[in-house]
Amino acid sequence: MSNLYSYVRVDRPAPKCLATSQEIRDRGSAFVGSVYRASTPEEAKAAIFHHRNVVHAGKKAYEISAWRCMMLKHGKSGLGGPDDFEVQAGYDDDGEQWAGSKVSRVMQHEGVLDAVVIVSRWFGGTLLGPARFTHIETCASEVCRTFKRVEEMDECISTLTRLDDMLASLRQELSDLTQNTESATGGSTSASDKVHNAEGRGSRQPDYTAVQRDLDITKARRLVGARESAVKSVKSLISKKRTTLASAEAEGT
Repeated sequence: MSNLYSYVRVDRPAPKCLATSQEIRDRGSAFVGSVYRASTPEEAKAAIFHHRNVVHAGKKAYEISAWRCMMLKHGKSGLGGPDDFEVQAGYDDDGEQWAGSKVSRVMQHEGVLDAVVIVSRWFGGTLLGPARFTHIETCASEVCRTFKRVEEMDECISTLTRLDDMLASLRQELSDLTQNTESATGGSTSASDKVHNAEGRGSRQPDYTAVQRDLDITKARRLVGARESAVKSVKSLISKKRTTLASAEAEGT
């Protein structure tokens, strides 16, 4: 097994656990949920292998798992829309009969895709009966909900990065138009233009590390709204500058 892990470790980056649930203890048994990204069933199984043999190396536990991956259907290109795709799902009880299907149903209920959820159970010597399934589902639900928040945060950060790049480009365009307008009219730069020009010259890519780490979705949404308003404002100024420049050039001909 060590040779197999060496192969996996060399050829692929180690799977990264995105979230871990609170530990549940009951009559000596312990339950903890974890979630990893997995865009294919093969990636899901690699994550399970890593979790069992690296994260929990030497710790005897039931590693109950389930995965759901959105996959392109055989022979399809993806250009045909949603019908070209299908969800490939599976689960592994790992000796805890019926437990894997419980995790799978939680994932389906929470709408989680391209992920593998693993609920680890350490048996304490006392049979728990149906209560064990409640604990397994609770752990799975917690990490599924966190996974959805991580996905939303990633989308917010991607949107913010795109808007920041757009804003930097627009501010540079506004700065160039302002200079051209001054040359054409012989006027001076207004206070508002000076502010926007300074922002364009001195702006650096914002750091969203803390927001992303804390999964502060509310703040991320506010930032997206603020960037969208800034883009709209600069576009409006650019439109006015173009009109002013066009008028000045027309008068000069």
